[in-house]
Amino acid sequence: MRLLVVWVIGCVALAQEPEKKTIVVTGSYQAIPLEEADRSVKAIPARELAPLAGSVSDLLNLDASVDLRERAPGAVNSGLSIRGGSFGQSLILWNGLRLNSVHTSNLSMDLPIPLESMTQVEILKGSGSTLYGSDATAGVINVISRPPAQSEVRFRSGFGSWGTQQQHASVAYVGKGLAQHFTMARDFSRGFMENRDYRNLSVASQTQFRQTEVTLAMNDRPYGAEQFYGNFNSWERTKGWFAGVRQGIGQKTDILFAYRRNTDLFVLYRDRPQVFTNRHAVETWQASVRRAENLPRNARLHYGAEFLGDRIESNNLGRHARARSAVYAAYDIRALQRFSLTIGLRDEIYQNFQHQLNPSAGLGFWLNSRAKLRASASRAFRLPTYTDLYYRDPANIGNPLLRPERAWTIESGLDLTLPREAKVALTVFQRRERDGIDFVRRSAADIWRATNFQALNFTGVEAQMTVVAARKHRVELSYTGLNGAQTVLSGLQSKYVFNYPRHAGVGTWQAAWSNGMMARTRLGAIERFGRSPYAVWDTFLAYQKGRVRPYLQVANLTSTRYEELIGVRMPGRSFVGGLELVLYRPR
Repeated sequence: MRLLVVWVIGCVALAQEPEKKTIVVTGSYQAIPLEEADRSVKAIPARELAPLAGSVSDLLNLDASVDLRERAPGAVNSGLSIRGGSFGQSLILWNGLRLNSVHTSNLSMDLPIPLESMTQVEILKGSGSTLYGSDATAGVINVISRPPAQSEVRFRSGFGSWGTQQQHASVAYVGKGLAQHFTMARDFSRGFMENRDYRNLSVASQTQFRQTEVTLAMNDRPYGAEQFYGNFNSWERTKGWFAGVRQGIGQKTDILFAYRRNTDLFVLYRDRPQVFTNRHAVETWQASVRRAENLPRNARLHYGAEFLGDRIESNNLGRHARARSAVYAAYDIRALQRFSLTIGLRDEIYQNFQHQLNPSAGLGFWLNSRAKLRASASRAFRLPTYTDLYYRDPANIGNPLLRPERAWTIESGLDLTLPREAKVALTVFQRRERDGIDFVRRSAADIWRATNFQALNFTGVEAQMTVVAARKHRVELSYTGLNGAQTVLSGLQSKYVFNYPRHAGVGTWQAAWSNGMMARTRLGAIERFGRSPYAVWDTFLAYQKGRVRPYLQVANLTSTRYEELIGVRMPGRSFVGGLELVLYRPR
């Protein structure tokens, strides 16, 4: 620890290079510089880090407030928690369009987005239902995709431990007024233990022509699910198809539409599929109209309407369908590096004309050119998934009488820019949930039952320090501490909610040298509620000059034995190495 402190101090003492401004769109009704956000938002430069990552998991694990609970590498059947929220309380977006699974929140990270498609991953910490509606209770992940700045043809292939294979490709054409980007990612492994094999395939196409943007994608993921859902040698295969259109009308109006279809084939016993097999097919659609009006005195009025629908056909869950609609309005006034104020209200109507009214307010105030105070308060809600409501198997049972979750989040923070461009961010927050949803049981001999908690409060603190030194060395330290009011359990065992991290810390170092070498290492330590702490160390190396570019990925360098979900072992040390071939790129 002393060596780490000395190292960070030494980096601060080095000559700094000014960073270019990062623009974010998540947590705000308009694109703004990151330092102007009055919410806690993190922007991860996905395209810049792609040579030093194997999947989106390697990007999300860079933030201590994001708890990606994987059942296998590459976010296979993984749940995402932000600030201790349940899997269903984190909303996943792709360019502002919803990707959350209405079937089960365990599949919300089943993304059809190859790593090569991602430009930036933005993380809003705290509720966002005023902007995005249901599910944005604890936070929002928004994957931003844009075609590259120039035409290219790239192919990447690697091999590693346990028969792991990687094949990724990116083909882009960038012309005057038109940009087309095709990407593909295929990841395969026979698994580090029996019945933990997986095959991930994702293919995406993004077309931009003037003010029109069309996105198409699909993914296919068969995998062994040993111990995923209990003491069963299960197997599962999920498939997904996505189509989205964004049409700009002038400078003030956007119209968006998206359709998504997902199928899930689940076999409880892989060697005896006739005993218990589930087949689910889910369709979702969304449409929205968004408009902004400029007002006097640096103010803007944002307003719009959204329409959402989903349906499921399942031999276990039955046939069900839901529809909802929403209208919203927000007033935003800001003077750059002086102050900002955003007040918003959203009314969402769902089954039998029930509705959820979600207000929010955010304030930012610059004390001087290097210090900014921010504060916000917002209300959020979440509708139960179809699994929460109707699922039934030998180990789990849903509850059709579940009520929607409701929550208020309040937070305040301080952002500092220190001498030589070092940055520090401190945030304290509290989330007060009512009717929270989780699966609980009274003992190990009981089955898991979906239920509502009457009251559940989380209080936490976030701290982050970033230093960018000479020769493009970047050091980032982040810590998140959480305390949940566990008295609500009343002797029950929690399957998901009370597996939250009480303490989580992440330290990363990244460097890029003029000779083309790049390196990144990450050390993450975590202590979950009621469990022993553990640490995982990952390292990545890549060469980024010329036509042939080798890379090496080393996961869990110290071969730590750990479980992110109780009863689901994670792999020990593993290696993947390979080459990226740049077949075409203009000089």
